[in-house]
Amino acid sequence: MPRTAETGSLVLVIEDIKKRALHRTSILEGQLRGVAKMIEHEEYCMDIITQSRAIQRSLESLNRLLLENHLRTHVAHMFDEGGEQREQAIDELLKAFDFQGK
Repeated sequence: MPRTAETGSLVLVIEDIKKRALHRTSILEGQLRGVAKMIEHEEYCMDIITQSRAIQRSLESLNRLLLENHLRTHVAHMFDEGGEQREQAIDELLKAFDFQGK
């Protein structure tokens, strides 16, 4: 797994991705509060649906960031390790994309 140059400790979350992911969660919180208010005020259904779809796109954006972090840290390390670690990484990626067989 990647290590920081300063301390040699393992990198679990890339700082830039962490910052962007936290920003995205703040946006999502606001969007969800906004949709709740729209429902409370019985606003036009299509307007609520439009906002709900925007939340789904925001969640996808967050998922892309989290997946990027996982690929650049954990998966890269697991592939370098090979063997069972590599197989676990493949299983995790299939699960992330809902391709894993049941």
